[in-house]
Parts: sequence; C-alpha cells; structure tokens
Amino acid sequence: MKTKQVIGILLIVVGLVSLLMGGFSWTREKKVIDLGPIEATTRERESLPIPPIVGGLILAAGVVLLVVKAK
Repeated sequence: MKTKQVIGILLIVVGLVSLLMGGFSWTREKKVIDLGPIEATTRERESLPIPPIVGGLILAAGVVLLVVKAK
C-alpha cells in the first residue's frame, strides 16, 4: 500500500469512530492519599469530544484520499 492509501484509511477509521462514539475517552487512576500502609486512589474518566461536523470532515478527507488518483 502507498502512504496516501494508509493515511486515507486511518482518516476514515478516526472519522467513523468520532461519528459513532462522539469522541475518545479513557480512565486515569490517580493516587489521593499515601500514608504508609494506607493508600487511597481514585479513577477519573477523561474524554476528548469531537463534534460531528469535524468527524464528517475527517471521514470525507479519507474518502477523497482513497478515491482521487495520483498524477
């Protein structure tokens, strides 16, 4: 595969994920208290929301890269 095709496929995947899931999210574990044998942690869910219009544009850019032939 050519570099242009790989980038196009990656853009399509990212565009579809952002349209279907609304963005990306992950969980981070954070230590709150550490007093010798006593330890307390908390989990924080963080997300990176991607607006649907941006997801659609990324998807369209990926399709264009795959469809347009090189000169």
